[in-house]
Amino acid sequence: MTPDDLDATRAYYNEFAESYERHRRPNAVAGYHALVDDLEVELCARYGRDKEILECGCGTGLILERVAPWSARAVGIDLSPGMLEVARSRGLEVQEGSVTDLPFEDASFDVTCSFKVLAHVPDIGRALKEMARVTRPGGVILAEFYNPVSLRGLAKRFGPAGKISDRTRESAVYTRFDAPWILPKILPPGCRVETARGIRIVTPVAAVMRVPGVREVFRRAERFLCDSPAAIFGGFYIAVIRKSS
Repeated sequence: MTPDDLDATRAYYNEFAESYERHRRPNAVAGYHALVDDLEVELCARYGRDKEILECGCGTGLILERVAPWSARAVGIDLSPGMLEVARSRGLEVQEGSVTDLPFEDASFDVTCSFKVLAHVPDIGRALKEMARVTRPGGVILAEFYNPVSLRGLAKRFGPAGKISDRTRESAVYTRFDAPWILPKILPPGCRVETARGIRIVTPVAAVMRVPGVREVFRRAERFLCDSPAAIFGGFYIAVIRKSS
């Protein structure tokens, strides 16, 4: 990522910080974003309980805030000062930094995770290499990708770009989609995909999560399928990557 790319991405998320939680807090109990966050946090707990965790691209700290109580240490980095200002107001341990140049020593964390972020990184190989570098031998990298082989991938490809403000759409930031089967080709040496979790496998559009009764059906279906072979069709595809001991 060039300095110009970094500046553009930072400016995008500084602007997004103004409305980011408005999209995510109102339906916190049963909404679409709550489902996505719940399944991400639960996967973190599976591998990171009582361990040291780094979240790359922590944003305003919505995930990190939930991870911190049961981890030995929870640290976040983000490009956006605006996002980090909100995260710090929550009392979280965060600092400015890029996933392609992490400000930590080798083997600093047991679990390194990134959600909804790697899809916006042009040099994905370098990002994964950095995540592996700061992960301890035998540790785990939870890397979430946007999956083109999914209902969400089709919607993003053929539908209009969503708005982050009255003046800016999601198309203003670089976005990539990576099919699950290419991941072994871009992993750093000494790492392998151990398993995966898929999120938004059968949910056609986010709006169905606003319909009482219907949303409960889709929530149950998503939970039932997330760790099954159907994970390969998840709009959010989280690779569980093990670093060799």
